[in-house]
Amino acid sequence: MLAGIAASLAVGLAARAQTSAPSDRKGVAMRLRLAFADQEFTATLEDNPSARDLLSTVPLDLTIDDYATNEKIAYLPRKLTEEGSGAFGNERPGDLCYYAPWGNLALFYAGYRWSRGLIRLGRLDGGFEPLLVGGKFPLRIERLS
Repeated sequence: MLAGIAASLAVGLAARAQTSAPSDRKGVAMRLRLAFADQEFTATLEDNPSARDLLSTVPLDLTIDDYATNEKIAYLPRKLTEEGSGAFGNERPGDLCYYAPWGNLALFYAGYRWSRGLIRLGRLDGGFEPLLVGGKFPLRIERLS
């Protein structure tokens, strides 16, 4: 039993190490500022082709809206690359993802499971509480320098 716990802990720490310091090719963290409905928050992007492609599109003015009971979505003006996509684990509230079949961002504020076409782009910094504001709003996304 202890060996199983130790193995789970090692896997969790390895996953955290892979996602704890996302950066672009220059070693500078890729971060975004998102704002809607008097909510302003930041997200740190993963170092993957889809996240870099998203970063190349900002600034963006989109519309964010509730979807299902666990996420907010916003449709992008164009589809992002799916290069390097595939299943991922450790899904949790605060994930910023791209749903390739529909071409939209998905910002999760409750539990979810990976599904085909879902690509994790990054994580919200400081929690997912801003996403709990219900309704449809203009959304502004900018790069943080």
